[in-house]
Amino acid sequence: MVEGFVRARQEILGDDRRRQVVPVVIHGDAAFAGQGVVAETLNMSQLSGYTTGGTIHLVINNQIGYTTVPDDARSTRYATDVAKMLMVPVFHVHGEDPEAAVHAAKLAVDYRTRYGKDVVLDLVCYRRYGHNEGDEPYFTQPQMYDRIRARLSVHKLYAESLIESDAVSQQEAEKMAAAVKDRLEEAFEEIHGSTCPFPEPRSFKEWDGYQSRYDTDGPETAVGGERLRQLAESLNTAPEGFNLFKKVKGLLDKRLEAVQKGEDIDWANAEALAFASLVTDGHPIRLSGQDSRRGTFSQRHSELVDIKTGKTHVPLNHLSEDQAAFTAYNSLLAEYSVLGFDYGYSLARPDALTLWEAQFGDFVNNAQSIIDLFIASGQSKWQRLSGLGLLLPHGWEGLGPEHSSARLERFLQLCADDNMIVSNPSTPAQYFHLLRRQVKAAYRKPLVVMTPKSLLRNPLAVSSIRDLSEGGFQTVIEEAEKIKSPKRVLLCSGKIFYELYQRRQQLKKNIPIVRLEQFYPFPEKRLTDVLSGYGKVQSWCWVQEEPENMGPWFFLRHRLQRLVGEEFDYVGRPPASSPATGFPAIYRKQQAAITDEAVGPPPEK
Repeated sequence: MVEGFVRARQEILGDDRRRQVVPVVIHGDAAFAGQGVVAETLNMSQLSGYTTGGTIHLVINNQIGYTTVPDDARSTRYATDVAKMLMVPVFHVHGEDPEAAVHAAKLAVDYRTRYGKDVVLDLVCYRRYGHNEGDEPYFTQPQMYDRIRARLSVHKLYAESLIESDAVSQQEAEKMAAAVKDRLEEAFEEIHGSTCPFPEPRSFKEWDGYQSRYDTDGPETAVGGERLRQLAESLNTAPEGFNLFKKVKGLLDKRLEAVQKGEDIDWANAEALAFASLVTDGHPIRLSGQDSRRGTFSQRHSELVDIKTGKTHVPLNHLSEDQAAFTAYNSLLAEYSVLGFDYGYSLARPDALTLWEAQFGDFVNNAQSIIDLFIASGQSKWQRLSGLGLLLPHGWEGLGPEHSSARLERFLQLCADDNMIVSNPSTPAQYFHLLRRQVKAAYRKPLVVMTPKSLLRNPLAVSSIRDLSEGGFQTVIEEAEKIKSPKRVLLCSGKIFYELYQRRQQLKKNIPIVRLEQFYPFPEKRLTDVLSGYGKVQSWCWVQEEPENMGPWFFLRHRLQRLVGEEFDYVGRPPASSPATGFPAIYRKQQAAITDEAVGPPPEK
């Protein structure tokens, strides 16, 4: 998070040499050796998308991790040995020698400034009172603490050395110590019994004008059709003499044709148009994640490569002279550190669209602590706003457990007080408006998007130019022609809609299908208006691909029943310990059972 915040501040200031803003990270010795994120962050330090020009790492080496001694905490001699992977200097300095510590700190700063690389300062010391003032270290380290309690404190040791060298007299040393104690006592008396004020959250002027309150109305996100056609022309045209791979050329030609024709705009095409409209409006975009430039499913191709020269071209950076920058980075194979970096970046750039994309949705598991500790709770705990977006490929296509679920249920469990937006859009136009809303809105909330895999190329999952140039993001999508008093109404979200729709078309049944596009903040009023319009309904049914104990069912069940005043039926996979089986034949059988129960079995041939 510190690294991401610093990177954003450097970009805001135009600090290309990375000298004006310097990250300083303070570690414990047990944490530096034990936490994997330390190695991940060190690995990021020289990568183009994540470098900050070198970090000064200060290790407060207390020679113990709570009650764990060094022999039990690491396999190396020094707590800082993990830094050797970067061949950076590590200065070990005695914590009882203040002048040596200051000298080592100056060396560290000089090295970072000159070479633009990380540097580590290992301050070897101890905890006088154990883990904290209420801890009893004699339970576990009695011999160590016998020695500690026999030692004078650092300020007394330093005073003795100054007196011995005739730098100060005994009286002067005592006078200085008394002055410091008096200042501490005065400060204590001044604040004793008072409360800590919580001012309006504002860290930098870039946050002026942004609010924390979620607005259901939302901003204007439509973009004129003619402007979209002009953007598409630039997005899908390579420079003169640029040798495109034939499959990429075919893809770009198809995208341009779709926009010119005004029909069949697919997911990646809508995303590119959203990005293009934002950067030409002056909003920078940062996208990072494993294989994010091309896209895990070979859908994005934000960076084109000349097959003969190897040179690259990013169309999104060649749209207009005064546009903002688009940057996409293929991240290191890590989630915890990269998501933390991008969250930190978003804290400093409210004007930008900052996106982290998981290679597959389940990979977000490895960054769960960043989500729990910061993304979901940062506003509540520290009054810090973030507009970070998470793109998490989600959906059942017969793949394995780690390639199916973005663990939607975990995000929904963390939702409260309008702390973040959780969405599962089902059309390219919805995704287009959602991305634009994230930047154009006056509020800043983290955005969690269940993005598709198979829908990227599903011929039914397309939008028209009119869908992008009119309206905005819809939290709920209902049928164009409303059926009065149907026997059954189906509610669903995401990819399963298209399978239900196709089965309904096969059977020619009058079963309305309502799509819930945003789970949270829960669109209660909009959903009430939609559902009340159906009149007397015999059966309400929620349909999902996920197992019953996963996905949105447990989050929605009581909310839906409260809206209609009746029980909701559940159709989906039974409860499971794993998101998916990984066997295509079993997947097809399970998937067919969902549509059979929700709509009806397929017609006999």
